[in-house]
Order: sequence, then C-alpha cells, then structure tokens
Amino acid sequence: MLKQDLNFRSPIEKIMGIDNITNSKFGAVLSRAGVGKTRFLVQIALTQLLKDQKIVHVSLDDSIGKINLRYNEGYTNLVDSIGYVDPQKAVRLWDDISLNKVGISYNDVTFDTEKLKDYLKSFKKADLPMPAMMIIDGLNFDEDITDILEKLQALNQKFSTSIWFAMKTHRDEAMAKDGYPVQLETRKDLFDKALFLQPVDNQIQAVVLKDGNRTDQSFLLDPATMMLAE
Repeated sequence: MLKQDLNFRSPIEKIMGIDNITNSKFGAVLSRAGVGKTRFLVQIALTQLLKDQKIVHVSLDDSIGKINLRYNEGYTNLVDSIGYVDPQKAVRLWDDISLNKVGISYNDVTFDTEKLKDYLKSFKKADLPMPAMMIIDGLNFDEDITDILEKLQALNQKFSTSIWFAMKTHRDEAMAKDGYPVQLETRKDLFDKALFLQPVDNQIQAVVLKDGNRTDQSFLLDPATMMLAE
C-alpha cells in the first residue's frame, strides 16, 4: 500500500524509527534559523498521518495557510522520493489523511497552554481518539519558559500525546560541556528525544542527540527536500 511505502521511505523511519517517535516525553528538533527544523518536524508528523493518527501543529510563527503549505510540500517531497506514483492516487491519499491534521496559529501574546488543554479535553469528552502527536513551533528557548514547559509536560502525561518542539540555536554559540546546544542543556531532563540539524557542505547533517541507544548516530539529508541523501 502507498501509506506503508511512504513511511518506509520517510527519513524519520531511518533516523529515529516511526514506532519510536510517539513513545516519548518531549522531543526536539534543533538548528539555527533556516536550516530545516520545521520541515523536519513536518516529516515527523506525516508519519503519524500515514498511520491514520491525528496530529496537531501549533505555530507561533506561521499562519494557517503557511502551515498547510508546509505539509503539502512535505507530502509531495515524500511521494517524489519513492519514484513514480499515480498522481490521482497520491492526491486521494492526501485528501484522506490530511483530515487528521489540525493547524493552530498563535503568536507570543496569544499562545495559551490552557487553550491547548481545552482542545485536547474536547476529544476525550466526545469519546474520540486523542491526537498521537502535537508539534509546537516557535517557542523562544532563549527565554525562561519553565512555566510553559511544565504545563505542556502535564498535558503530555494526562493525554498521552507526544509533544515535539522546534528549538532554535545560534550560529556562533558554543555547545555545553556534554555536547548539547545550550537551549537543550538547561532542560535536558524533560526531553528524551532530540535531533540536531547542521549544514555540512551542500547537505544537512542530522545528529541524534538523545534517543536511547540511537544517540550519536548521524545521517545526511538533501536540504531541498529533507529526504535522506542518496
């Protein structure tokens, strides 16, 4: 089936394992601006859509239209990576699985963990399957966001919804002693999965910082598509 073929080709399957990414407290994708944090998170979320799971993508940077565009582009790149696919079949599949995606756009002022809590509670009240994953893109990890993370941690525990974050680092910033970017170092106990993206020549190197025995593995990605480099 096309769903299985797409997930088999997903960079997430090779790098972290699709069945592994929802078995987490918090997950993070780190890089400096413009390298591909959000596009990689989209690929993570697509694996769950292809398993007929619900996902919620929360952005403090992008409009709903931009969120949708990112998913359309990510899906197209994934389809193209497996060679020829009947275009009508690919479109029908996307029309089907995209119904399980919800995009929520906030800014620094309107972002509210209580609204997210109420949204998740609505699934439980309606006796509907909970979203398998929530993506949160745009929190400023250079600031003290302890209160926000504690509230999100409570949501993770209460609703068993995996939460993945985009975490922005900075070009000339030194790593902490253990090799983590400083944005992760101060919160590392909250995160059991973390991946660092960095440009290397004309490609992007994805380094697993935290993920059990997968830690320290590295992979090369095509910067145009975020697919594994051939």
